[in-house]
Amino acid sequence: MSRNVKNEMKIEFASKSANEAFARIAVAAFASQLDPTIEEIADIKTAVSEAVTNSIIHAYPNKDGIVKLKASLFDDEIEIEVSDTGTGIENIEEAREPLYTTKCNLERSGMGFTIMENFMDELKVESILGLGTKITMNKKIKKEKQIENTY
Repeated sequence: MSRNVKNEMKIEFASKSANEAFARIAVAAFASQLDPTIEEIADIKTAVSEAVTNSIIHAYPNKDGIVKLKASLFDDEIEIEVSDTGTGIENIEEAREPLYTTKCNLERSGMGFTIMENFMDELKVESILGLGTKITMNKKIKKEKQIENTY
């Protein structure tokens, strides 16, 4: 079943840690069209931050690369894709385990995927060694029930 996209945005930026905040704010501003709660915006920003940080730190360990960010709005949902053409993930299931990290020297907690899973409704990770990784996250935006005047 095909869903009807209401709006879509795509941005690309260098894999520099300074761009993580830019990505968070760009997606939050875009998501605001669905009239999310402050908590829903905070969840989206946190998940985007984790996904983008993973690409910056893990995809391009010895060089700069490009991180791509795409967000699509549906009636009551946002879908966010964060992708890179970096090193890829050797074992996705292992990488999704809480506290798993390949960057102990950087004091990484290994909680990125766990945080994304907890703050979003759906998380899909696709990766091919040497070709890159794509993370797709979905979050339903709960519409507040409107109080009807029955005068």
